[in-house]
Amino acid sequence: MLRFNIILCLIAHIIFPAKNIAQKWSEEKAWSWYEKQPWLVGTNFNPSSSINQLEFWQVQTFDAVTIERELKWSSEIGMNLHRVYLHNLLWEQDSKGFLERLNIYLSIADKYKIKTIFVLLDDVWHPQPKLGKQPDPIPHLHNSGWVQAPGAEILGNLSLHDELESYIKGVISEFANDERVLLWDLYNEPDNRAKGKGRAKLELRNKNKYSLALLRKTFQWAREVNPTQPLTTGIWRGNISNWGILNKLPELDRFMLENSDVISFHAYDGKLENVTRKISELKKYNRPLFCTEYLARSHGNTFEMLMPLFKKENIAAINWGLVDGKTNTKYPWKSWVIKLSKEPKVWHHDIFRSDGSPYSKSEITFIKKMTLNK
Repeated sequence: MLRFNIILCLIAHIIFPAKNIAQKWSEEKAWSWYEKQPWLVGTNFNPSSSINQLEFWQVQTFDAVTIERELKWSSEIGMNLHRVYLHNLLWEQDSKGFLERLNIYLSIADKYKIKTIFVLLDDVWHPQPKLGKQPDPIPHLHNSGWVQAPGAEILGNLSLHDELESYIKGVISEFANDERVLLWDLYNEPDNRAKGKGRAKLELRNKNKYSLALLRKTFQWAREVNPTQPLTTGIWRGNISNWGILNKLPELDRFMLENSDVISFHAYDGKLENVTRKISELKKYNRPLFCTEYLARSHGNTFEMLMPLFKKENIAAINWGLVDGKTNTKYPWKSWVIKLSKEPKVWHHDIFRSDGSPYSKSEITFIKKMTLNK
């Protein structure tokens, strides 16, 4: 296996020869790019027929029919941007076929005038991803089958990080000049920890050290490709009052903000003043802002509360979840510690039921008012 990996690395250096590394975008370049965009609004998209990133993209379960049906629903309520998760194991399994399926997805999204943010790495949920048939959803449990990318086996071994170079460079290079891809989100919630008794035991100790090391390399690899689209990794945790003061942030969070072309962040806060404070702190970096995750109704975090703020401030607004399905994200995070037995009265995430009917008609009316009324 080691010999094979060395060969892959040598091939990668031939395909992607060393060159001058591109620099972080200037503020002027970032704003010039952003000012050409409409107000960007959309969702983190995973088709209802897929429990996770692997089931989404593997050839046996890639479901173009469901994808097209659900992207159409998204378009009909005025959404123009989706954030979509990928996985390194898909590249290892079948890089050519994987890229072909990404292109099919982008073609469908483009048909409905929806741009895409691809997420390449993710530290959230199960630390041991496996290819092949994915587990069935655990009833009433939020995101029971989501997997980290890479898994702990690679993340926790610094000598294996370079195995991801061909994946990062291969995917970005394929779409580096593709106008259907708006932005590269290199790493979702680095140093997040798995929840639940069984999964928590599988997590890495000192995970922040490994996540930072991998994020450094990932930014370098992406800069070497130098795509026409900007790069980002979103801040998601910690004391809000420190978000605008780099020297008060942990090294990992500081690196994320210092190296992103545009600033992205997550806002699951239940109070409007908390999100307003986040925006105020992040404005100090004088770069376009993307909220790449929000909507947690059971915490008081709603479209009605946040969309007017994001629109007023011209902040890209990307909620979690479009259609209720295998991820079970209509159930709250607390389902990991409190056993639930029926659909919650207040959905946590998601907008539509699997038949296309809305969770809330009044909410759909409100979203359309925000997105379709200029």
